[in-house]
Amino acid sequence: MGIGLGIILLVLGLILLLGVIDLPASVHDVVATNTLGWILLIAGVLALILGLVVNAQRSRTTHVEEHREV
Repeated sequence: MGIGLGIILLVLGLILLLGVIDLPASVHDVVATNTLGWILLIAGVLALILGLVVNAQRSRTTHVEEHREV
């Protein structure tokens, strides 16, 4: 979930930051799209990094097998 969420936030942040789509003037009056784009971009990078760290820790598990002879 962390990696997918990070990618979605990155894409949305870049769309708002670069102004790929034209939003109505009423939205620009209420929301600063450049600031929101930067916030989403930074949140996406952090979510991506945290997702990768959690997955790396998850794959470092060790299994111990014990054999007893009777």
